Amino acid sequence: MPARYIVSPEAKRDIEQIRDFYVEEAGVQVARHVLAQITKALRFLAETPGAGHRRDDLTDEDVRFWTVLSYLIVYDPTMRPIGIARVLHAARDVETLFRTNPPRA
Repeated sequence: MPARYIVSPEAKRDIEQIRDFYVEEAGVQVARHVLAQITKALRFLAETPGAGHRRDDLTDEDVRFWTVLSYLIVYDPTMRPIGIARVLHAARDVETLFRTNPPRA
């Protein structure tokens, strides 16, 4: 049985925005590649919920961070199945974003 995960509404929106950006800027083939890499990482995290690292400097929430391409996957490893809270570009001001909208899966 494949490992499972739950994607929060915010993470779904993040992924849709990533898709839309790449379709518009680089084409469908590149968008598919990026989304495939993100999906592969989500499956890996579901199978290995302790992977990644905490970022106490960014949030007090019990979440972990995993990098794929230029994106940070923020997830809750304590949920079963794991909960994907956000998928954010690493260049974003994550600290400020989490101050106003803490990551919750």
